Amino acid sequence: MIVLRPTAAGQPRVLWLRPNRALDRRGLRRLIVGLAAMALATASLGAWQGNVFAPVFALAEAFVVGFALGAAWRAAGRGERIVVGPDTLEVRAVPGRRIVRFQTYWVRVGLASGDGRQRLLLRSHGNQLEIGAFLGEEERVEASRKLMVLLSEVSGQTRR
Repeated sequence: MIVLRPTAAGQPRVLWLRPNRALDRRGLRRLIVGLAAMALATASLGAWQGNVFAPVFALAEAFVVGFALGAAWRAAGRGERIVVGPDTLEVRAVPGRRIVRFQTYWVRVGLASGDGRQRLLLRSHGNQLEIGAFLGEEERVEASRKLMVLLSEVSGQTRR
């Protein structure tokens, strides 16, 4: 998901890159409880037919599935905050402490193929940084277009 935050005149432009997340925290809880209820209902039927260990395994499965879904949901909370100012372009990994800065005038945005997919790269002075690795192909193309427009607005020139 690409979100361009509106800013006041003269303020740096902020672009957020985030993975798509289908559920909020409440929806995730409902999904886990629903899956656990179905597993326990099936295990109760098995216990009624003589498999006394089925509820124990169903509880273990419910905890493991709940933990795995929670971990995947938390991983989808990562993102990148890109601040385009008149002098610097700053990429900050969220959550985390990684901050990479480029000079706005010299940074180039490009798509490069590699690993069976297109990679969105920022290049400047021999350094490069891949951004938006968690985005889909179309979203990476859209993010590159938006970044090029933001950079051309800030530097006051046309970029290709």
